[in-house]
Amino acid sequence: MGALTFFLIAGEPSGDKLGAALMAGLRRLHTEVRFSGIGGPLMQAQGMTSLFPMEELSVMGLAEVLPKYFPLKRRIAQAAEAAVAAKPAALITIDSPDFCLRVAKLVKAAKPDLRTIHYVAPSVWAWRPKRAAKMAGVVDHVLALLPFEPPYMTAAGMTCDFVGHPVVAEALASDAEREAFAQTQRPMILCLPGSRKSEVARLAPIFGQALALMAEQHPQLSVVLPTLPHLAVLVQSLTQDWAVKPRLILDPSDKRAAFALADVALAASGTVSLELAANQTPMVIAYAMHPFSFWAMKRMALIDTVTLVNLVAESRSVPELLGPACTPQAIATALQAVLADPTAQRAAMQTTMTRLGLGGEAPGLRAARSVLAHLPPLAARA
Repeated sequence: MGALTFFLIAGEPSGDKLGAALMAGLRRLHTEVRFSGIGGPLMQAQGMTSLFPMEELSVMGLAEVLPKYFPLKRRIAQAAEAAVAAKPAALITIDSPDFCLRVAKLVKAAKPDLRTIHYVAPSVWAWRPKRAAKMAGVVDHVLALLPFEPPYMTAAGMTCDFVGHPVVAEALASDAEREAFAQTQRPMILCLPGSRKSEVARLAPIFGQALALMAEQHPQLSVVLPTLPHLAVLVQSLTQDWAVKPRLILDPSDKRAAFALADVALAASGTVSLELAANQTPMVIAYAMHPFSFWAMKRMALIDTVTLVNLVAESRSVPELLGPACTPQAIATALQAVLADPTAQRAAMQTTMTRLGLGGEAPGLRAARSVLAHLPPLAARA
C-alpha cells in the first residue's frame, strides 16, 4: 500500500477528539498518510490544515441554524468540492450528520466510486429508524461506538464495525489528584446539569431544589459541580441562591477527582452516564423538557430508557426521571435510594465498560484498522 490521503470532516469538539484519535491510529498503522478536510485543534495537531474553522459547524437547534442556513449551504458545497479534488482513499465524516451527510451526498454524486465512511452511527435503535436507509444511499461503511449498533447498519445495506467507545480511553483520577481534591464533607453529590446553556438554565432550578431536600436529610452534604469555562458565569448566576452552595470546578484534574470521589451523581441525560460508569460512580439521571417535546419523544421512541448504561448493560438499574417525572421530590427520593444501596449499579457499570471495549485495543486504533480494512482496491482509488 502506497501513500494514502484521507479527507476528514468533524463539526464539534467531540468529533474533533474522535478524528484526532483515528488519525493517530492511521499514522501508526500506515507509513505514509496525509490528511485534509475540516477539524478542530486536536485534528490539526495531527497534521490537518482545516479548510475553514470547525466552529462554523457547531450550531444546534432550528433557531440557531436558520440564520446560518445559506453560509452553511455554501460550506457544504465547498467541503464537497475540496473532498473530490483531494482524490482521497476515503471521505471520513465524523458525527454532525446534518452537515456531514449532505457533503457525502454531493461527493457520491460527483464520484460514485469514492469510499465514504461515517464515524458514529445514528441512534436509529432509539428513534427514526428510517435514517439508516437514507444514510445508506451516501455512506459505504460505518464506525460504531456502541456494540449493538452494527446489525442496524448492515440491515440498511452498509458495512459496520464496532470500534469501541472513546470513554474507555479517558484518563481516570490519579492518587495525587484524589488527595489534592481535599473533600471531607459527606455525602458528596456530583451535580451535572448539562453542557449546553439551554440545558443548564432548564435543569439548574430543579436540581437546586432537589439538593435542598437532600440537605434536610444530610446536613453535612456537599455538592460539586464541574462546568466548562464558557458556562461558568451562567452556572454561578443560576446557583447563587441554592440552599447548598455548590463547589464549581473548571480544572480537568479536579473534574477527574470529583468523578472518582463522589458518593452519587445527579446528571442530565447524555453520554455523561458513560463517564460516570467508567468511574464506578452511582447515578440518577434526570432531564426536563417542554411537554410537547416530551410527548413527541415518547411517541417516536423505540426504547424504554435513554440512559446508555441501562441500554449497553441490558439493565434498568440506573433510575431516570424524564419530562414530567423530573421534579425535585422525585429526584431527591431517587438520590436517597441510591445512597442507601450504592453498589446496586456496580454490575451494570462494569458490564457497560467491558462491552464498550475497556481493556482492549484503543478505540482510535480499532477505528483505523476498520478504515484500512474497508478501503477499495488501489485501482478503484486511482
